Amino acid sequence: SCKVFRSNLMLKTPKDYTYDKIADSLSKQDYKIEANDIVNVRIFSNDGFKIVDLATSNQVQRFIEIDYVVNMDGTCKLPLIGRVKLAGLSVREATEYLEQIYADYYVKPFVFMTVTNKRVIVFPGNGGAARVLNLTNNNTTVIEALALTGGIAEDGKAYKVKLIRNQGDKPKVYLMDLSKIEGIAVGNTVVLAHDIIYVEPRYRFARTLVAEITPIISLISSTFLLYTLVSRVKWYNLREITL
Repeated sequence: SCKVFRSNLMLKTPKDYTYDKIADSLSKQDYKIEANDIVNVRIFSNDGFKIVDLATSNQVQRFIEIDYVVNMDGTCKLPLIGRVKLAGLSVREATEYLEQIYADYYVKPFVFMTVTNKRVIVFPGNGGAARVLNLTNNNTTVIEALALTGGIAEDGKAYKVKLIRNQGDKPKVYLMDLSKIEGIAVGNTVVLAHDIIYVEPRYRFARTLVAEITPIISLISSTFLLYTLVSRVKWYNLREITL
């Protein structure tokens, strides 16, 4: 029984589960900014003009850098411009949007934005080796994420790798076969923040059965040994009384 011998397994799918279809557009999806994201914003001025921090009136040679958290309502409070809604926009869309707004304050501003707390969870096929991986590269692929966490574990099934993408009310689950060279096409799918890469672990029935029944056998053996010793002591005592 899975509930008895494999109670630690996560994210199980039934045998007749219909997986989402992997399309070429999957690797081209842009991450959409969400609530609680931490955004790093750098504001540059083009054409050699110096940046002046209007909040402090200090002249800066290169750029102004700020870090802000996106609120639960999807807005972010930025200097000069106040609250702006960034949730639902890609990083590129948010960058262009901020450039338009900051053009009222700076000469031909160039905005560079990154989401600094993007991460994915990787289960490489051994529960104790699971890791949370920070995405420093916007083009991190499934294969690269697995490599950064040490690769697929010895007990992992390379032919059954699940990419779970939390979008909307129902997560999308994609099944990947990375056991063959043909799997490199799906393995090059770019991961997004909050994705889960789950390598299904191989079930070693004999090893699991031995591990489960060994304590029981030890208990039975100990009980039998104790019973034998007690029986022999009683027999010797009874023999001495008889003699």
